[in-house]
Amino acid sequence: MTPEPFEVDPSHALDLVTLFNSANHDAEMEANAIHGVLEANGIPSLVVGAPQIHSLEFQVQVPRAHLEEAERVLAEAREAGPAAAGEAERATEDAG
Repeated sequence: MTPEPFEVDPSHALDLVTLFNSANHDAEMEANAIHGVLEANGIPSLVVGAPQIHSLEFQVQVPRAHLEEAERVLAEAREAGPAAAGEAERATEDAG
């Protein structure tokens, strides 16, 4: 069975660019939290890092075409703070 040919997008819009990077002790946790916020808002993202090697940083990367939207969503989430996260969680639990 021959695989179906597919068209490759030659633009750089899908190139991954770094939105967040940190080598702090809590970098993995923060990267995963950012990844969750982005995914919840429909923005594809990728966490890059190696928890086994503590000297390496963690990064969250997004497609170049989504960078501005990702920056906006992340800024809004940071501005809203943990209280907004708790409120959203309660609303989800009440609806379910």
